[in-house]
Amino acid sequence: MATVAVIGLGGMGSRMARRLLDAGHDLVVWNRTPQRASDLVARGAVAAGSPAEAARRADMVITMLSDPAALQEVAQGPQGVLAGATAPTTLVEMSTVGPAAVRRLAEMLPDGVALLDAPVLGSVSEAESGSLRIFVGGPEPLVQRWMPVLGALGSPLHVGPLGAGAAAKLVANSTLFGVLAVLGEALALADGLGLPRDIAFEVLSATPVGSQADRRRPAIESGQFPLRFALSLARKDVDLVVSAAESASVELPVAAAARQWVVAAQEAGLGDRDYSAVLAHITDTARSA
Repeated sequence: MATVAVIGLGGMGSRMARRLLDAGHDLVVWNRTPQRASDLVARGAVAAGSPAEAARRADMVITMLSDPAALQEVAQGPQGVLAGATAPTTLVEMSTVGPAAVRRLAEMLPDGVALLDAPVLGSVSEAESGSLRIFVGGPEPLVQRWMPVLGALGSPLHVGPLGAGAAAKLVANSTLFGVLAVLGEALALADGLGLPRDIAFEVLSATPVGSQADRRRPAIESGQFPLRFALSLARKDVDLVVSAAESASVELPVAAAARQWVVAAQEAGLGDRDYSAVLAHITDTARSA
C-alpha cells in the first residue's frame, strides 16, 4: 500500500480517488474548489491545503487536470506540486495534455523526483468501475513499481519512454473525432438523399462504423446526449492532436477536418454538452445548408 495524492477532483479525478481509497491506499487530495474533497474526506482521505502539501505527504502524486495550462498552474510556484515533491516521490501525470506539456514538466523536476505520463482512455463510468485503459510512458523499472497502484484504476499498458503515454492518448483520440465526423456526415448524406433514418442505420450497421452507429443511435434519435465528456474538453483534445501532428511534420487532413466540426459545434453553443452532440450539429447544419 502507498500514500497517493490526487490533484484535481473533477468527474474523473474524484472517481479515481475513490477507487484508490477502496483499494486500501492512504489518500491525500487537493482541488481548487475545496468542497469537492468533502465526500472523499468523509471516506478517510486527508485534504491538503495546497498542491505542495499534498506532494510532501505522498509517495505518488497523480495529476488529473483539464488542460496544459491547469497543469502548469498546479505544478509551479511556491505552493505547487514541484515545490513539495522530494525524492523518492513519483509524479504520475494522467491528464490529456500532450507530449510537449510532459516534456516541460520533466524539465522542471526536482532532483530525485521521478515522472510517469499515464493518460487514460475512458470516461466517468470507466473511472468509477476501474476499467480505464491507461497508457503509461516512462522507464520500465519505474513503471513496474507503480503498476499495482495503477491497476486499481484500470488496465495499464506500458507504451514506451516518458512522453509515449501522452502520444498514445492523442493517437487514440484522433480516431474518436474522425469516427464521429464520418458517422455524422454519413447520416447527413442519407438525409440529403431522402433515405429514412431507420434504413440509414440498418445500412451503417453493415459498415466499419457499424458499432458506433448502433451505440450512438439512441442519442441521435432522442436528441439527448448524456454528459460523459464535455465538448469543450474535446475541443482541447482535438487541438492537441492537430498541434502535435504539426510539430511532428505529419499531415493529417482528416483530423483537421474533424476538428472543424468540433470547433463549429462549440461555437454553436454546444460546449457544455457531451462531445457526441457534434453529431446533431453535423446533421442539423447539413439540413439547413
